[in-house]
Amino acid sequence: MEAVAKLRNVPTSPRKMRLVAGLVRGKSVTRALGLLKFEANSGAEKIEKLLLSALANWQQKNEDERIEDANLYIKEIFVDEGRQLKRLRPAPQGRGHRIRKRSNHVTLIIDSKVEAIGSRQGLKDAAAKVETAPAANSAAEAAPAKKTARRSTKKADTQTAANAAE
Repeated sequence: MEAVAKLRNVPTSPRKMRLVAGLVRGKSVTRALGLLKFEANSGAEKIEKLLLSALANWQQKNEDERIEDANLYIKEIFVDEGRQLKRLRPAPQGRGHRIRKRSNHVTLIIDSKVEAIGSRQGLKDAAAKVETAPAANSAAEAAPAKKTARRSTKKADTQTAANAAE
């Protein structure tokens, strides 16, 4: 079961935040927390806090499960542009340069990986299916295609020519 956490109106540019989001996308939650803790980028602190919030949301939905046993990973993380504050900065000769103070919205979704654990009965069923397959099909699949022999290199050709001359 997945859990969602959103962080809105973060006063950094979306481009800088996407760099940090790319670091943790698809990783396990414990590994992502370790990466974010030691990342120098300022957006890492905010995404770390957001990830902890998503963990708390997941814990509320799944009170009977332990976080350690759930095998959680970051399913999705994306950064959208937020509102821009437009300001003017004085420039030479009475002009003004526009300053755009960007912001962004971060959405993080965590989920638990379901690993298929092969039971003995499932393995026996799979083996039975392989044995009942037609012999012609299995023989054709089992026999690899013949490879053509490579021609000998120049050194080998010159050696055989020298041996023939003697």
